[in-house]
Amino acid sequence: MKNLYLVDYWVPFPSSEYGGMVAVVAKDDNECHDVLLDWRDDVESQYDAKIITQVKRASKVAVVSEEPSRVVDAFTT
Repeated sequence: MKNLYLVDYWVPFPSSEYGGMVAVVAKDDNECHDVLLDWRDDVESQYDAKIITQVKRASKVAVVSEEPSRVVDAFTT
């Protein structure tokens, strides 16, 4: 079973002016972390250590249908 993770954007102000949120389908925290590492911009790599913290804090909702692991949508600034 997979979950929809609603992850707060981990890049702090002023690099990210208003933050944001990333919606990810993943089976567990580790997979969500890996999907976000693959998705993020290389410029943001300096904040990689913050990703797992935000994944663990994320709201999680069970996904009923079979879905591939991926970033569903994102809003970041």
